[in-house]
Order: sequence, then C-alpha cells, then structure tokens
Amino acid sequence: TSYAGGSAAGESAAEPLQSGSRITVVDGLGRQITVPLEPQAVICSGPGSLRLLTYLQAQNRVVAVDDMEGRRPRFDARPYALANPQFAALPLFGEFRGRDNPELIAALDPQPQVIFKTNASMGTDPLELERKTGIPVVVLNYGDLSGYRDDFYTALKTMAAVMGTERRAEEVIAFFEAAIADLAKRTADIPQDSKKSCYIGGIAYRGPHGFQSTEPTYPPFMFVNAANVAYTPGGSLAEMEHADVAKEQIVAWDPDVLFVDVSTLQSDPRASAVYELQNDRAYTGLKAVRSGEVYGVLPYNWYTGNYGSILADAYFVGKVLYPERFRGIDPASTADEIYGFLVGKAVFQQLNEAFQGMVF
Repeated sequence: TSYAGGSAAGESAAEPLQSGSRITVVDGLGRQITVPLEPQAVICSGPGSLRLLTYLQAQNRVVAVDDMEGRRPRFDARPYALANPQFAALPLFGEFRGRDNPELIAALDPQPQVIFKTNASMGTDPLELERKTGIPVVVLNYGDLSGYRDDFYTALKTMAAVMGTERRAEEVIAFFEAAIADLAKRTADIPQDSKKSCYIGGIAYRGPHGFQSTEPTYPPFMFVNAANVAYTPGGSLAEMEHADVAKEQIVAWDPDVLFVDVSTLQSDPRASAVYELQNDRAYTGLKAVRSGEVYGVLPYNWYTGNYGSILADAYFVGKVLYPERFRGIDPASTADEIYGFLVGKAVFQQLNEAFQGMVF
C-alpha cells in the first residue's frame, strides 16, 4: 500500500519567528514563547508528547522520560516505545500523565533546553513548571484524527518548528491525509442498506474495560463508513467520545460483526470483553458470536490515542466488512508499513504477541 501524495489539511499554526539561534512560536495556550532553535536536549511531558517527537524522528534528543517509559508491563501497545527500547534506560523527570518533578528536572545532566507538554490541565501546571525550572515549556494540544485533527497537525508543526524538522512534519501530515483519503475512496459509495452492522467493545478509557465500553465515533469505523450500531448522527461530542452501553441494548442491536479492542485483556481475566463473549449467556447468543464474526483490533487508547494503530485498525476493519474493496491489503503488513513510516520499525508482531495473538 502506498500513501504517498497526500495533502495537509487544517489551519496552520502562526508563523514562527526566528532570531539568531532562537525561535518564537505560539503554543497550545496561545502564548508567544521564545525557545532555543533546534535544541539538542529536550523532555516530553504528558500523554502522547514523546510519540509526536518520535514521529518527527527527533527522539534521539530526549534526555529524560516520565515513568511510563520506565515501566515494563506485561502489555504495551505503544509502537513508538516498542521501536525505541532505549527510552526505558533514560533518567526519570517525573510521573506519567504530566506529573513532572521540578527537582528531578533541575538535576538532569545535560539540562533540557525545552520542555514539550501535552494536556496542560493534567499534572503539573506548565506555568509553574516553567517558573520552577527556568526552562521554557511549549504546550501542545494533542488533538485526534476526528474532530480535532487540526490540533494534532498544529502540534506537529509547532514541535517541528522548534526542532528544525518542518519537512518531516509535512510528510507525516501528508501520510495521514493520504491514508484517510484512501480509506474514504474505497468505501464512500457503498449503499447503507448493503452494509453489515457492527459494534466495537472493550475500548480502554482511563484503564481497561469490558465489552460494554465503546466509542460511537470510533475513528476506524468512521474512516471506512461502517454501519456502527452505537453511532447516532447529531449526538453531542461528549456522548460520542465514549459510552458504556447497556448489555440489553447490545443484545437488542445484535450486530452482524463484532470487534474487540484487545486492551481489554489487561482487565481481571473474568472482566475482559473476551471472557464475557465466551461465557456470558447474553453475549453467546449473539449472531456474530454464533457465526464466528468476532475480531480483535489493536488498542486505540494507550497513553492517549495511538494514531498509527488507528489507521492500521481502519484497514483491518475495512478488510473484514468489505473484502472486495480491500483486495490486496494484508492488514498485518499494512500495519508494519504504517509503523515503519511513523516510528521507524515494524512492530506489529511484537504487539500481537503481547496480546496473545488476538490482533486481527
């Protein structure tokens, strides 16, 4: 599969201003902030921050990490971390979810020249962090691939302006735009009444969940125009981002095809969506379970959204729902093409092994 030739979309960040060896950018809080240009020592605070730097191929300039990178859980669904095991050996500057420790940062050698921080409202306040460390903090709005795609692209562009990787940022944006356009082209003209109905359960939301946990606007479904039984046009954004659906409602829907986010395997074994589908009488009677139309997909939320996995899942979902429109697509190989471009390494097999071979 080739994703070359896409075009960037969305509003651009304000043009950065260069002066000598420094640059002024507008960060996610709307502040004009001046930082060293092309710093050689940085840290990334908050969910997804280090993922973005890895996409920009600048992860070798990270001098410390939060404790998410030092953890070695049984499950890890972060391709950027799997492709960069050296992160685990770096010094710590704080705890995950943006709980930064100014004292640890002050003790780092070399000292970070810039701190990138996502989710400004989470953990240590960025202005307080800047005051206590004397290091400029560039806040980024992480965004998503749906209603806040502009935020994602602006975050990439802002980080790239500081790091001197603007060309790579444009390549990454073009990659996503081309893949999303390809998925739409394959599926846009399929009549609604000829589509199989579908549902995804077990989606992580601040931790693992069972089969009732879903997302009405699950991006892989949206990208392939799937007939998602949990989606109601016109719902509020908050309602669409995550929902816990009543078991009775899932039974009433009785979708043709079921998907399971394998992050659910982190749960207590008897609480996982997989166990529920195998043992709960309400679910074992569903026609998709009886006919074997149940499929595992890559974790979507793992230290916030995994953008590459979202694309990989979309190609797999498309292959399952509309095989004739995805002839020639091998979902595992496509996933590795995506990971190879974004994080520099094919890590699908490593991911799949961590989740008992249940992906795809």
